Amino acid sequence: MELAVFSPEGKERMIEVSDKAFGRKYNQDLVHQSVVAYLAGGRQGTSAQKNRSAVSGGGRKPFRQKGTGRARAGTTRSPIWRSGGVTFAGGLQNFSKKLNRKMYRAALSSILSELARQSRLLIVDEFSVETPRTRVLLEKLAEFGLLDALIVSEPLDKNLYLSSRNINGVEVCDVAGVNPVRLINSPKVIMSVSALKKIEEVLS
Repeated sequence: MELAVFSPEGKERMIEVSDKAFGRKYNQDLVHQSVVAYLAGGRQGTSAQKNRSAVSGGGRKPFRQKGTGRARAGTTRSPIWRSGGVTFAGGLQNFSKKLNRKMYRAALSSILSELARQSRLLIVDEFSVETPRTRVLLEKLAEFGLLDALIVSEPLDKNLYLSSRNINGVEVCDVAGVNPVRLINSPKVIMSVSALKKIEEVLS
């Protein structure tokens, strides 16, 4: 299949790309699986409570076994005591979900193909700024009639990255930073030809 490529002067030309990477039928179930797996892999799972063995203190018997009229107690860190441990304390959890590499790549191809069909994928010969200035990047986006977008550059342009940090809705990444969530959430994806070739190489 062919995709349109825009030069810095605004001229349009066609470039041949792989059908496997940019001509795949949209698979909603597979895309959903990839998004869930990606978001689950980002969870830390470090939320935990302390059980009776993890709470400090309680090393000695608080009072003698008999003769006080109270219920016998061996430690002040029992779950039924104030400041004691949690009965069924939650521990560290691993929320990651297994997703085969071929399935993940197929999901990315499905998303990119759908972006191309919806005209949300904009291919340019080069997208860069000479100085790390927010205003310069905004002017460059305005040339394409855009306010927010995901810019994929290979290799990552440092000036472009620094210019985008203060703009809400604009993200800059290299091919390694492309993921299903970023692609789906971006109203427009601007991709350089070098990044396009790199993605095509990975997905084909």
